Amino acid sequence: MHTHRTTLMTTQFPLPFFFISNSLFSLSPHFTSPSLPSHFITFTSLPMAPSPPDNSKGSFKHLSSYKLLRRISSQKVLSISSTLLFRTAILLTLTLVLLFTLHYPSLLSHSLSLSSSSSSSSLPSNRHRSLLGSGRLHSLNQQEIIRSATPIRTNGFSILVTGAAGFVGSHCSLALKSRGDGVVGLDNFNSYYDPSLKRARQKMLRKNGVLVIEADINDSQLLIKLFQMVHFTHVLHLAAQAGVRYAMKSPQSYIQSNVAGWVSLLEVCAKNANPQPAIVWASSSSVYGLNKVSPFSESHRTDQPASLYAATKKAGEEIAHVYNHIYGLSLTGLRFFTVYGPWGRPDMAYFFFVKNILQGKSINIFSNAKRDFTYIDDVVKGCIGAIDTAEKSTGLPGGNKKLGPAQLRVYNLGNTSPVPVTKMVGIIESLLGKKAKKNVVEMPSNGDVPFTHANVSLAEMDFGYRPSTDLGTGLKNFVEWYLDYYKTDVIIKKKSKEEKKVASS
Repeated sequence: MHTHRTTLMTTQFPLPFFFISNSLFSLSPHFTSPSLPSHFITFTSLPMAPSPPDNSKGSFKHLSSYKLLRRISSQKVLSISSTLLFRTAILLTLTLVLLFTLHYPSLLSHSLSLSSSSSSSSLPSNRHRSLLGSGRLHSLNQQEIIRSATPIRTNGFSILVTGAAGFVGSHCSLALKSRGDGVVGLDNFNSYYDPSLKRARQKMLRKNGVLVIEADINDSQLLIKLFQMVHFTHVLHLAAQAGVRYAMKSPQSYIQSNVAGWVSLLEVCAKNANPQPAIVWASSSSVYGLNKVSPFSESHRTDQPASLYAATKKAGEEIAHVYNHIYGLSLTGLRFFTVYGPWGRPDMAYFFFVKNILQGKSINIFSNAKRDFTYIDDVVKGCIGAIDTAEKSTGLPGGNKKLGPAQLRVYNLGNTSPVPVTKMVGIIESLLGKKAKKNVVEMPSNGDVPFTHANVSLAEMDFGYRPSTDLGTGLKNFVEWYLDYYKTDVIIKKKSKEEKKVASS
């Protein structure tokens, strides 16, 4: 009978179970808790005793104890396994988050900014290129950036140009590089107008040794990394959301670029750049708004903007004053007056006038509108003059203290000769040999002003600015570029010459 009982118990509770349960209970304090049943503790702490005499009550009692033991042990093992699995998952998650944050800090910040600004979902998706910019920076060769930023002339500057693939930015970048300065460009290539034109400018700059990084000025982490790679002596800030009428369709894009982007750049220049660079940046003649005193002088009032674009540029001037006063940044603002020329912006009147006339489409002309058209080469000379006369910033690294007052300037860059828009159309008609289908309309109240007229005596006095290109010459250069760039129009030009030969014979 004794042998029979032992066989019964062994069959009911196999050896592996006793091994696991005894090991766990003897090694882990968790299994010696006083909360366990007393008969369970007695069983696990004492060796197996001979079976008592065979009777039904004794057998049932021992069998119940073993079943209880088995049930409690299973529950404890399951509880321990669940706890260990949960803690392992938590530890693995924290490890992944840490690695993610270390390797992709800008991606994490961008994700957080998107979740906090979901109410701004109406913004065009192409406005934000911070994520793309950071990725591009990681993939770029640091030596390539340094090579582009290194000047080759004695005492040359190292200049960061924002909006480098834009109209004015591409011309300035090329001129600075041509004279031996180091230039690194930054542009987000948004689709406000045809991005392929910006890509073509980027390609032209690349052939001339200027690297243009695709990124957004709102990406402060990218800017910080750039200033860690290169000790820029100057920043030429030309990145902006341009256009007066477009502000009625996409007002937030103007705030994002012209205000938030401007502050982002200033923050990095003031607190992360060592040394702080001197900054030359693009304001606008639009800040004069409803001013009726002509010609416009830097001393005239600029508190009556006629458009949101003008308001953001005026805000930019006030923000510049703050960063100059607190952090000692050297800042020079340039108020551009209707810049035109080759590689221009397709949203400008002279550009789409040429396009529509060639295509036989009608054009709308505002009655009595006059503009101080300024040729791109003259504006580039003004930008370089401002850079060459900019004094060093006086702030210390970290933005905690400035050694003294810093330079703060603003200048008009115009042509000083307002021309009626109707006269400009006449010049284009003559250059194309084709009459325009003109619709003369009243100027709508969408932000445009009747006239602009620059007084440039201050810029002339401080850095010798003297515009020298008349409208006829400038438009001729633009039309020649336009017909060459858009190859389909070359045929039209040749036909026009042939028609003239036939007429003369």
